[in-house]
Amino acid sequence: MCGRTSCHLPIDVLARACAYRDRQGRERLPEWKDPDKYCPSYNTSPQSNSPVLLSRLHFEKGADPSERIIAPMRWGLVPSWFKEDDPSKLQFNTTNCRSDTIMEKRSFKVPLGKGRRCVVLADGFYEWQRRQGTSHKQPYFIYFPQAKTEESGSTDVVESPEHWKKVWNNWRLLTMAGIFDCWEPPEGGDLLYSYTIITVDSCKSLNDIHPRMPAILDGEEEVSKWLDFGEVSTQEALKLIHPTENITFHAVSSVVNDSGNNTPECVTPISLLVKKEPKASRSSQKMMQWLATKSPKKEDPKTPQKTESDVPQWSNQFLQKSPLPTKRGATGLLERWLKQEEPLAKRPHNQ
Repeated sequence: MCGRTSCHLPIDVLARACAYRDRQGRERLPEWKDPDKYCPSYNTSPQSNSPVLLSRLHFEKGADPSERIIAPMRWGLVPSWFKEDDPSKLQFNTTNCRSDTIMEKRSFKVPLGKGRRCVVLADGFYEWQRRQGTSHKQPYFIYFPQAKTEESGSTDVVESPEHWKKVWNNWRLLTMAGIFDCWEPPEGGDLLYSYTIITVDSCKSLNDIHPRMPAILDGEEEVSKWLDFGEVSTQEALKLIHPTENITFHAVSSVVNDSGNNTPECVTPISLLVKKEPKASRSSQKMMQWLATKSPKKEDPKTPQKTESDVPQWSNQFLQKSPLPTKRGATGLLERWLKQEEPLAKRPHNQ
């Protein structure tokens, strides 16, 4: 499935990232519809607005169908036939649409038959991998491999904190196949445009993280065919819906688990984040100093202590770690207790 994305680029940068050529071969930028409804976010969840790409013909009769519009839409499709006065009363989840049942469910089959195809734009999406033998889930940020450019200087986006800050200047947006619909409140009011992301079985490289992934349109030709509902039939368009191996990912901080957190830390490789050691209280510091000088038994390690990465390895490498050597006696117990004085409430919360 796909239940969380990132799309933090400003309006003008996002439009430049969606440059295309119309039927006359002219290079164009898509125009924005209701840009004030777009809220850039590193942590977008269902029922919030995020940008989608679609043909201008959906909004203007007689328009050139090759011309494109970017429109913020609600994530979670509300069918046009829904009769309640509040979209939140919809009794089933329409965040995602499975490719294998797309023609069976009325909520998706009807708008698809009307040609209401769109491309959901994002920096990338998040998925959680359950650690073997535990209840802990490690979040990953998943996106297109980024091409080498003069500004970025490398194809490897996980090099250094400085490099990571620069890559957004030339970021290749993730383009996911979606379906949208238009709902009008029964008592009248503003039209509500909403969408769902089509999902497929995961590719081999992502299967260890999650069994499902978004249907990704890889390249301008696929994007163009998916959007051109006038020339490309539904049957032909659905041939574009399949897993792709052209994808990469890295582990990120559990700060992304809370959808209220909207910071660059959500997408930053966990290996680049600076870990802050918990501060001991003044009394604890004095006690630690006393223990260091008065302790009758001092251990002198012969070998340096190994540091371990917080980034989980793949499932076949999940091995239980042996506990570190501990000091014996009451002095060692007190010292370990003082080191663990940091309140639990400050630790990252996993969803």
